[in-house]
Amino acid sequence: MKYVTFKTEAGIERAGWLHEEKIVDMHAISGGKLPHNLLHFIENYDSYINLLNNVHLCNDAIYALEEVNICAPLPKPPSVRDFYAFEDHVKTARSRRGLQVIPEWYEMPVFYFSNHQAITGPDELIKKPKNCNRLDYELEIACVIGKQGTNISRIEAEDYIFGYTIMNDWSARDIQAKEMKVGLGPAKGKDFATSIGPYIVTKDELEKYKIGDLYDLQMVAKVNGSTTSVGNFNTIYYSFAQMIERASKDVTLYPGDIIGSGTVGTGCILELGPEKQRWLEPGDLVELEITGLGILKNTIVE
Repeated sequence: MKYVTFKTEAGIERAGWLHEEKIVDMHAISGGKLPHNLLHFIENYDSYINLLNNVHLCNDAIYALEEVNICAPLPKPPSVRDFYAFEDHVKTARSRRGLQVIPEWYEMPVFYFSNHQAITGPDELIKKPKNCNRLDYELEIACVIGKQGTNISRIEAEDYIFGYTIMNDWSARDIQAKEMKVGLGPAKGKDFATSIGPYIVTKDELEKYKIGDLYDLQMVAKVNGSTTSVGNFNTIYYSFAQMIERASKDVTLYPGDIIGSGTVGTGCILELGPEKQRWLEPGDLVELEITGLGILKNTIVE
């Protein structure tokens, strides 16, 4: 299933799923038994399974894509943790600053907390932060936690994943670089926007791409229609199982929590270098596409 959050022409926010290039309103299709809110649906998924399997499609609960606005699937997730899990990205990004990969990176997957109140969805405008001259995109995949758990082992971590989505961890590189000299961060270099979407894809739909605990998913970024980044999820150093194990150590993960992979190799301008791709400016259209997960598009504005 591909689960979405959408707004009708009246501006009412609804939850549903994609069916044959149309949007099904889960609340309407179930006669009010399924919720309006996708986070509430994920939190109570086990109690909704039978209802979900027995709904009968009717035209009153189905919208054409042009009749709705697709939003971030989880506009207000409980938390967002973004990891740093692709070795190629780490090597290249650090070498750009004359640095090598530190040994500790190979000891454990590391992450930072992003601003879960600054989530944006497909086709939303991304405001360039003031005093930012080096605005960057980051091509990532994220998993969405499906049930509560603490000290989850990597062996059982798969059971805690509800699905996957595309993630763009927008970065103000000049602001980020300055604040991290202090030894903390990233914070203001990141917290202005994180884009996810266009939908959350459940694990069963990606099964055909699975290789061990990874997936063979091509990851592509375009700026103004020109391909800038090409990578594959199967090059990741730390699996989502390892990330979940680390994230849940001594704390509780909750349904709807988002776990970002970090940037795939070549997946940002910082890696490519501004000589290959200039920093983003107002008017630029950024498109991220991942096999099986769709396309996430956003335009930069002043």
